[in-house]
Amino acid sequence: MTNQIQKNNPLHGIKLEEIINDLVFYFDWDALGALVHIRCFIENPSIKSSLAFLRKTPWAREKVERLYLKYLKHINAKKAELLH
Repeated sequence: MTNQIQKNNPLHGIKLEEIINDLVFYFDWDALGALVHIRCFIENPSIKSSLAFLRKTPWAREKVERLYLKYLKHINAKKAELLH
C-alpha cells in the first residue's frame, strides 16, 4: 500500500534541498519570503537555515511543498530554457 501512495506522490524522490534551491532559483529569496512568510526566508536566508527550520516545522514545510507543486511546471520550463 505504501508503494501505491508514493507512486501518486508528485514529491516522491525529490529532496527538500532541491525544492528550496528550485524555489530560490525561480523566485529569489525576497519573493519567496513574500509568498511564504517565514523568518528563514526573510532574515539572512540560506539553504542551510531553511532546511533546518523546515525539517522540524511541518506546517511551514507543507506551505513550501504546496508552493513548489503549484509552480513546478514553470520551474522546470525555466530550467529547460537555460539548457538550450
